Amino acid sequence: MPELPEVETIVRKLRDGQPVERGLPPYPTPVGHVIMSAWTNWPRAAYPSAAAITRDLPGHRIESIGRRGKYIVFTLSTSSLSTLACCLLIHLKMSGRLDVLNAESSRDKHVHFAFALDNGYEIRFNDARKFGREYLVSDSSEITGPLGPEPLDPAFTLKAFRQLIAGKSGALKPLLLDQTFVAGIGNIYADEALWRARLHPLRRAGTLDAGEVAALYRGIRAALNDGVKHEGSAIDWVYPEGNYQDHFRVYGRTDQPCRRCHTAIRRIVVGQRGTHFCPKCQRQEAR
Repeated sequence: MPELPEVETIVRKLRDGQPVERGLPPYPTPVGHVIMSAWTNWPRAAYPSAAAITRDLPGHRIESIGRRGKYIVFTLSTSSLSTLACCLLIHLKMSGRLDVLNAESSRDKHVHFAFALDNGYEIRFNDARKFGREYLVSDSSEITGPLGPEPLDPAFTLKAFRQLIAGKSGALKPLLLDQTFVAGIGNIYADEALWRARLHPLRRAGTLDAGEVAALYRGIRAALNDGVKHEGSAIDWVYPEGNYQDHFRVYGRTDQPCRRCHTAIRRIVVGQRGTHFCPKCQRQEAR
């Protein structure tokens, strides 16, 4: 599933008119254009309903494209065709991808949601596994309200993180994956952050001292910033363009030498998620 760096990269490319996948042509930015029509053949993916989206989405102008956690957020204004200000949110889930193509070009068989713009282009949600979701709401907080803070936001300071983690007692890996704790971190970047912080994925949050909390804070931000710098991780056909996978410290490196101490990286399952760590650098017990 795309995590914060992958989704942030997709958002930036959408705003700049750059295709997510090599080989596809550039396009005019969708920002500023009016949505003329909407189509879907997978009603289960639409909230509040496919009928509501296809009826209410047309007529809105795209004011901005942003991100909240792992959601892509289209902020929409009113227009002469619609007096309802709202937001369209898209969650890519496991296999989703957004393409902006000439509306006259044929749709791939895995396109299950599309909306046409007033400039002859169409934004298409390609989702082979059909896990993705689109939400049309009056306020994005209807969907994103439960999310924790944005870890790359300037307001996410060490002081704020100390307050956030205070009183937490669970294992660190599941805690980092909890989107109500911090938004946008998934399996890859949780492993990378914990390695940077020298903390075992099963270490209990309540056992961290002040220095370890600071190390975790720095590890989270460093891993995510590196991911954004390298345009995310391309680990399968779903998101093929990033190169952060060439810079992984620990994720997916089972039995390979730790980049710090050369001990073989181990893989365990934590909360049904494959989890990678260095058994020497990342000790489970408190100091």
